[in-house]
Amino acid sequence: MLNVAIKAARLAGTIINRAALDVESVRVSAKQTNDFVTEVDHAAEAAIIDTLLTAYPDHAIWAEESGKREGKHGGADHVWIIDPLDGTTNFIHGFPVYCVSIALMVGNKLEQAVIYDPSRNDLFCATRGRGAYMNDRRIRVAKRIAMRECLFSTGFPFRPGDAFQTYMQMLGDVMPKCAGVRRPGSAALDLAYVAAGFTDGFFEMGLSPWDVAAGALLVTEAGGLVGNFTGESDFLEQKECMAANPKIYGQLVSTIGKYSKFASAGDKAAVRQSLAAPAMPADSARPPASDDLPPSPSEPAAPF
Repeated sequence: MLNVAIKAARLAGTIINRAALDVESVRVSAKQTNDFVTEVDHAAEAAIIDTLLTAYPDHAIWAEESGKREGKHGGADHVWIIDPLDGTTNFIHGFPVYCVSIALMVGNKLEQAVIYDPSRNDLFCATRGRGAYMNDRRIRVAKRIAMRECLFSTGFPFRPGDAFQTYMQMLGDVMPKCAGVRRPGSAALDLAYVAAGFTDGFFEMGLSPWDVAAGALLVTEAGGLVGNFTGESDFLEQKECMAANPKIYGQLVSTIGKYSKFASAGDKAAVRQSLAAPAMPADSARPPASDDLPPSPSEPAAPF
């Protein structure tokens, strides 16, 4: 099954790479504000589904663009979760950070995962209980244990109605505690990079199952943890995802858990209160230093 998924991902990658040679000619439409879909998404998804169903005609499909297709007979509990082009906004701008994501869920467990980055020809794959690999090399999550040394990836809110102010406050809590935060633009690839140890952790709101299913199995098979912001592992359809190695995971829960939909009532109230409070300048809590005072009449003001 993993080999069939790899075949499907590489076929989709070929379609994407061919289109990337002349990305300005690709037809683009908007599902909603800032949420784009292209003819390449549809063509790649059709190729993936055709490859999977040719091998396993009874299996179910859960794909970003075409939705759910029920399985039949003995394959009804096998569901392929597909994102044919994660990072479409990057793709249509020629920004080479996007991927194909395919996962197989049997019952309620993720069993197979493939993430393929066609612009770099990087193939990430995992089978439950057999580890995670990048280009045939075993990968493990990073070993850092202090947040101040960590590099995190995230995704910004971009749809109307997204909790932008809440996200900015959460980001403001994370950034002073770590070495850096990056926003590459493909959640599936972000999770693959956590699995490979390229970044130490990942967090994002507003995600769908096809964004995170394959990446979640990669992270857990690479020795990491995945869940919602409060650390619970049942996250696939909860529209929030966090991943890291076990030591950093607990520290992230302590930092951003209060921003979860599933946080305690007290934490939610505290977040609402802090969002409603007017921002106080950092310098207002201390007496003005000489550098803070306005220039004296004999001292000309700086030109900036």
